Amino acid sequence: MLSDPIADMLTRIRNANMARHTTVDIPSSQMKVAIAQILQKEGYVKGYEIIKDGVKQTMRITLKYGRNKNDKVIAGLKRISKPGLRVYANCEDLPKVLNGLGLAIVSTNKGVVTDREARKLGVGGEVLAFVW
Repeated sequence: MLSDPIADMLTRIRNANMARHTTVDIPSSQMKVAIAQILQKEGYVKGYEIIKDGVKQTMRITLKYGRNKNDKVIAGLKRISKPGLRVYANCEDLPKVLNGLGLAIVSTNKGVVTDREARKLGVGGEVLAFVW
């Protein structure tokens, strides 16, 4: 049993990216699918698919690279809010990652969104992760 499944997801993506794998398999959940949708929409990954194997569901994320596999699209992933220390921010105090070049993934009452979308919606929430 994992104590922090989102950190496990980010670590698996980070490790697969460092090893230059094309895909990475992750146990699926609604929160992880929402994070994968954001990563795909923002252009950090090519896509994802849900693979059903009996009762278990696995999510396969296809990683994105530049012209060759040495040019990584994802330079870094960092988990911000952890089970032992939750980090919340209102819409005015949402962090900007690398002065707007990266993105912060925020869990709000409107769903899991990026920091830019949360500012547009005027909502705050739990800051889950930074991606750059």
